[in-house]
Amino acid sequence: MARLQCKKFRTLLLASLFCIGFSGTSYALETGAKAPDFELPGAQGTVTLSKTSGSLLYVDFWASWCGPCKQSFPWMNAMQEKYKAQGLKIIGVNLDGKTEDAKQFLAQNPARFTVAFDPKGVTPKSYGVKGMPTSFLIGKDGTIISQHLGFNAAESEKLEKEIKAALEANK
Repeated sequence: MARLQCKKFRTLLLASLFCIGFSGTSYALETGAKAPDFELPGAQGTVTLSKTSGSLLYVDFWASWCGPCKQSFPWMNAMQEKYKAQGLKIIGVNLDGKTEDAKQFLAQNPARFTVAFDPKGVTPKSYGVKGMPTSFLIGKDGTIISQHLGFNAAESEKLEKEIKAALEANK
């Protein structure tokens, strides 16, 4: 029993540290900076950022244990559906250490957008991710338009306005 409680405590501690932020070589990306390329295994095959050039991208870093991440999935599904024909592509990058945890989450919270898996956590370091969820709006030219930490319904309207403005600017 004590061993199970210790394991749960360790898991919660690691999750809390992950929510607080990454350390080491992570750095924040500036608006206008080139988005770092990545190639990751995905739910429907390999996901490579550079192969999506010409699309407006919303790249969202998430994990199965993150409450706000769960809240963001219906919104991302709606945005993908609403703006797909105009060139929006959403990529959710899962950061669970065990891909099976992500798959269980996805069984309960289906994603109607591209999902990639980064169990080693390499990609969030190159993006300077500080907490969960963190999203980046990336222009068709591959540069960072904006960055958002966290998710709540009150900010979803602002995020949608940014998406619409970016799609209009790139017509």
